[in-house]
Amino acid sequence: MNRAGGILLSITSLPSNHGIGCFSKSAHDFVDWLREAGQSYWQILPLGPTSYGDSPYQSFSTFAGNPYFISLEALIEEGVLTEEECGEADLGDNAESIDYEKMYRNRYPLLRKAYERSNISQNQDYQRFLEENRWWLDDYGLFMAVKDRFGGKPWTEWAEDIRLRYGYAMDYYRRELYFDIEFQQYMQFVFYRQWMALKAYANERGIRLIGDIPIYVAMDSADAWAHPELFQLDGDNVPVAVAGCPPDGFSATGQLWGNPLYRWDYHRQTGYEWWISRLAYCFRLYDVVRIDHFRGFDEYYSIPYGDQTAMNGHWEKGPGIDLFRHVERALGWKQVIAEDLGYVTDSVRQLVKESGFPGMKVLEFAFDSRDSGCANDYLPHNYPENSVAYTGTHDNETIAGWFTSITKEERKLARDYLCDHYTPSHRLYKSFISLIMASRASLCIIPMQDYLGYDNSCRMNQPSTVGKNWKWRLQKEELSVELQKEIYEMTRRYGRLNAGGQ
Repeated sequence: MNRAGGILLSITSLPSNHGIGCFSKSAHDFVDWLREAGQSYWQILPLGPTSYGDSPYQSFSTFAGNPYFISLEALIEEGVLTEEECGEADLGDNAESIDYEKMYRNRYPLLRKAYERSNISQNQDYQRFLEENRWWLDDYGLFMAVKDRFGGKPWTEWAEDIRLRYGYAMDYYRRELYFDIEFQQYMQFVFYRQWMALKAYANERGIRLIGDIPIYVAMDSADAWAHPELFQLDGDNVPVAVAGCPPDGFSATGQLWGNPLYRWDYHRQTGYEWWISRLAYCFRLYDVVRIDHFRGFDEYYSIPYGDQTAMNGHWEKGPGIDLFRHVERALGWKQVIAEDLGYVTDSVRQLVKESGFPGMKVLEFAFDSRDSGCANDYLPHNYPENSVAYTGTHDNETIAGWFTSITKEERKLARDYLCDHYTPSHRLYKSFISLIMASRASLCIIPMQDYLGYDNSCRMNQPSTVGKNWKWRLQKEELSVELQKEIYEMTRRYGRLNAGGQ
C-alpha cells in the first residue's frame, strides 16, 4: 500500500431520507466529499443481511447483501415504487438513530411491491445474475423463504425434514414458495447492481473500498444450514462448540459469539475450496478486505455449546498460513487487512508476518497504565510501515469519549506522549488524529465520529451488549466544506493525499 488516508463510516450511517443509510445519491455524494477531502479509502462495515441484534457481524449469509441498503429513490426512478408509497412507510423519524424494528416491518413490504411490479423474470441481466451466483443464491433464496414460512425462527427450530434438507422437503418448498424465493433473489440482484454501480463510481474517483468480513458465519445462516459439513456440528446439526473470545478489557466474562466453529480438517481436505470461493466473491465486491478476528486462523477459542459465558473456553489450533498459501495460488496476491487485535501471541505475530498482510494499530490501546513501556506495539513511533493505523474501530469508544473515560494516570501518559498539557480535553481529538497520521503506517483510517470530535453517545458498538448498537446516523450538514478542508490539509501535511484529490 502507498501512504494514504481514509475514513471509516458504515453504509447505515450515511444521510438518508428513509431511515437508514443506503446506496442512494447520498452515498455517491459522500464519495465526492471523500475525494475533495483528499482521501483514498472508504472503509465500511459488513454488508450482509442482519439478524437478531442488528449486528453486521451476525448475518443470514456470508454472500448475500442487506436489502436495507437498496436505494428506494432508485426504485422510484425505475417506476416500481412511488414517492407517496415510500413517504407513507414508517421507517423511523429519528434523524440521528436507526429504528431497526420499523425498518424490518415496513421496508420489506415496499420491496415486495417493487418486485411484484418489476417483471423481473423477463430481465436478461437478472437471469445472468442468477446463473453466475446460483452456487450460493439458490440456497440463500430458499433459506430466507422457508425462514419466513416458519415465522422467522432459526433453521435449527424448523421441521426436521427441511431442517435436515431431505430431498422431498426441498422439492416441496421450492414449489410452494416459488415467488417468495424469487423475491429474495430479486432483492439480491438489485442490491448487487446498486452496490457495483457505487463501487465503480468510487473507483473512477480514486476512492478504494475496504470491505469487512467476519471470520465466522452465524449459526442461523444459509451457510450453516446448506453446508453443515463445513462446521463443528453433530449428526443432528447441533454445534459441538461455538466461537467467542476469553475475558479481556471488553468483558470480564469474555465474549460468547455463538458462531459455529469451522471443521478445519475438512477444509484442508478440500483445498480450502469454500474459503477460496468466499474470498473470490469478496474481491468482486471490494478493493481491499479486512478480515475480522484474524488471530482465529492461528488459534481459535472454543467454548462448549450451551455455556452461558465464554469463561470455560480453550484455544485450538487453526489452519495457519496453509490457508492463505492456497488462497494466493488460486486468486493471486490480494490486499487484505489482518485484524490482529486483542491478546496477540508470538504465533499470531508470525502468521501476520508470513502472510504479508498489514496488521492493525489502534491508538486507544497505546496508553494502558499496565503496559507503558516503549515496546508497546500501539505507540505510534513503533508502527511499522506495513500496518494500518486507527484512532479506534467500530468496537471502541470514540477518541474523545475514550480520553474522558481512561484513568488520570493514563491521561497523563497520553499528554506526556503528545508533549501537550495545555490543550482542553475536548479539543485533543485533533492531536490524536495528527499523531497517527504522522506515523510510518502506510494507511491511516479515521472513524468519521473522531473527525467530528464526537463523544461516546455516537459510538457504533459496545461489545457484549445488545439493543443500543449500530444505530448512529450522520447528518448531511455535518459533512461541511469546513471539515472537508480541515481533513484535506491534515492529509496533505502528513503525505497521505489522494493523487486525484483537489
